[in-house]
Amino acid sequence: MTHYSGSCLCGNAKFEVVGKFDGFYLCHCQHCQKDTGSAHAANLFSNSAKLTWLAGSDAVTTFTLPGTRHKKSFCKFCGSALPTIHEVGLLAIPAGCLDTEVAMSPTAHIFTASKAVWTTGLGDVPEFEGLPE
Repeated sequence: MTHYSGSCLCGNAKFEVVGKFDGFYLCHCQHCQKDTGSAHAANLFSNSAKLTWLAGSDAVTTFTLPGTRHKKSFCKFCGSALPTIHEVGLLAIPAGCLDTEVAMSPTAHIFTASKAVWTTGLGDVPEFEGLPE
């Protein structure tokens, strides 16, 4: 069995996931853009992996966008995205909250019709290993 650990930015919420991921999607829908503040969300999904909160489960808040299936769980102290279990039993884990490396590459970009226009041509943007001087 594969074990993954994760936490929020402030360290209040800590969890473990045991099992395999079925997919790793980069979602460009407008809901994911809003709740990440970025071009896309990077979420791992599993129908069989088990989530266990090791600490801070009381710090986890879940928001469901009315009239949609869009859900986001986050730490009520630092706002970090955290795993969510959807009604159908699907576990969604924001890739950035994992402390364990994931060897799986993204499966696909989804909802690209909503892709932010400023993401076009990012390969031409300069890169820095740290904050530019």
